[in-house]
Amino acid sequence: MNAQDLKNSILQLAIQGKLVEQREEEGTAKELLNKIEAEKKQLIKEGKIKKQKELPEIQEDEIPFDIPESWEWQRLSDVCLLTDGVKVKNVSLPYLEARYLRGKIDPKIKKSGKFINRGEYVILVDGENSGEVFITEEEGIIGSTFKVLSINSAMHDKYILNLLRFYQRLFRERKRGAAIPHLDKTLFKTLVIGVPPLEEQKRIVAKIEELMPYVDKYDVAYSEVEELNKKFPEDMQKSILQYAIQGKLVEQQEEDGTAEDLYKQIQEEKKKLIKEGKIKKTKTLPEITEDEIPFDIPENWKWVRLGNIVSVLGDGIHGTPVYDDRGSYYFINGNNLNNGVIEIKDNTKKVDEEQFLKHKRELNDNTVLVSINGTIGNVAFYAGEKVILGKSACYFNLMNEDFKYYLYWVIKTKYFLDYAIKKATGTTIKNVSLTTMKEFVVPLPPLAEQKRIVEKIEEMLPYTKQLVKKVD
Repeated sequence: MNAQDLKNSILQLAIQGKLVEQREEEGTAKELLNKIEAEKKQLIKEGKIKKQKELPEIQEDEIPFDIPESWEWQRLSDVCLLTDGVKVKNVSLPYLEARYLRGKIDPKIKKSGKFINRGEYVILVDGENSGEVFITEEEGIIGSTFKVLSINSAMHDKYILNLLRFYQRLFRERKRGAAIPHLDKTLFKTLVIGVPPLEEQKRIVAKIEELMPYVDKYDVAYSEVEELNKKFPEDMQKSILQYAIQGKLVEQQEEDGTAEDLYKQIQEEKKKLIKEGKIKKTKTLPEITEDEIPFDIPENWKWVRLGNIVSVLGDGIHGTPVYDDRGSYYFINGNNLNNGVIEIKDNTKKVDEEQFLKHKRELNDNTVLVSINGTIGNVAFYAGEKVILGKSACYFNLMNEDFKYYLYWVIKTKYFLDYAIKKATGTTIKNVSLTTMKEFVVPLPPLAEQKRIVEKIEEMLPYTKQLVKKVD
């Protein structure tokens, strides 16, 4: 239950006679209504109000709930009226529109309209917020979007205002009109309400005013909990991935061997490819220092630099190709990478075969693409798409296709994102250099454990997505 629902519950208890106890010495509402009727006759006699059309008797099926014996059922227009106010001309006064009355803008100045005194009630009768009541803090002019709300002096003003606050949702749901929805005045006039004795009205108002500060505190706490609930699924995903790269998501198995053995195999394979001229020899990367290691990993794992476990690591072109709407190839950047997939969007530019051959990179089934400019950390696998890359798309080719699925989740971790943002250059648009990508320190498990880690992540993450749906 949010704070507004709690307020509505309190108001509902109030108008049903359940918020405070009834007291015999306070008399009955019947005595109060007799007083109201006498006052209305006197005002009509004095010409201060017009005689209203007689309303139909309240029928049994109109009564919405039980009320205490000392209360009486009455129609709303028997205790309060909507009037237009007095027209004035050539008098410069503040224009009290709804935005001003909510305290959001300064008042405009107008010379004609309907005059309203300071301290009077006005009710919004047009627009989405029909039924909202304001008290004017200065004299001014109101437009046709308002009616003056006059509450019988025998009633307690604040009780009626709280009652109207409760029924505002009903007024909004039952508003009329398409272009400019407005308050259903017939509903307002004929609405059946429970009327308590005057002293009980005062006690009800006092109880509401006593409770509302607690509701406000509840609202703050509720909002904080809601924010935590929204973050919880995302935080859980981050925790799962962090556990995964720390070797805590699945158990280690001796038969898997060690990451040291895997790393040696990768280095031997790279030497072979260099010797065969299939890849170029790259600059030796610096040794990993103690202060670069952010957390402990299992004994059979190994800290390695990304550049040392890939056959090639590069980015796309740093210029603009020649576009061709008739071309069969696409020019993609980091914003085309999303959750493992290269997305071709409606606004993705095309190029012809000549541009493709000029700018293509050596992409294959072992290629992982990562956005390194602007939005950092989007990841996709290359799956044979006819594309050329822009500079915001970094790519690296792994020595083993199975290895890429574990690396995908490493790139998705907060650990990688924190590293990339810390190392990024630029103020408005962040950019991660290829050197930064090569020097990224990866916690490397044996290949068999990598597979189990990926399987466990893919098993667990759908449950966090279900949590997102429940929160929404």
